[in-house]
Amino acid sequence: MTQPEPKPLRWVGDSLEQVRSFPEAVKKDIGSALFDIQMGARPPQAKPLKGISSGIWEIVTRFDTNTYRTVYAVKIGERVYVLHAFQKKSPRGSKTAKKDIETITRRYREALAIEKEDKS
Repeated sequence: MTQPEPKPLRWVGDSLEQVRSFPEAVKKDIGSALFDIQMGARPPQAKPLKGISSGIWEIVTRFDTNTYRTVYAVKIGERVYVLHAFQKKSPRGSKTAKKDIETITRRYREALAIEKEDKS
């Protein structure tokens, strides 16, 4: 039995640069989780991100008292779109900052446009 091909990964905006700026252990965790996603699995550190659209998830990585989030979309064509990556700096609670939600929403629209353009 052959293993399926991984879904292509598409980085939107500066998400790749942001992930590259994270500590090495965080990058490894995110890379492993993204590969699982590309192969059709849901990693344990992934959870749905509510309020934008279905099919948008976030990988939550905790390291050295900090929390890092990588947001991706899986229901846009056959690709996995990485929409945003950031270190959570909210003073309290788990709520994602408004500016990050705005960035995710904008990049989600960009990903939809990229997918539509590529199909033309």
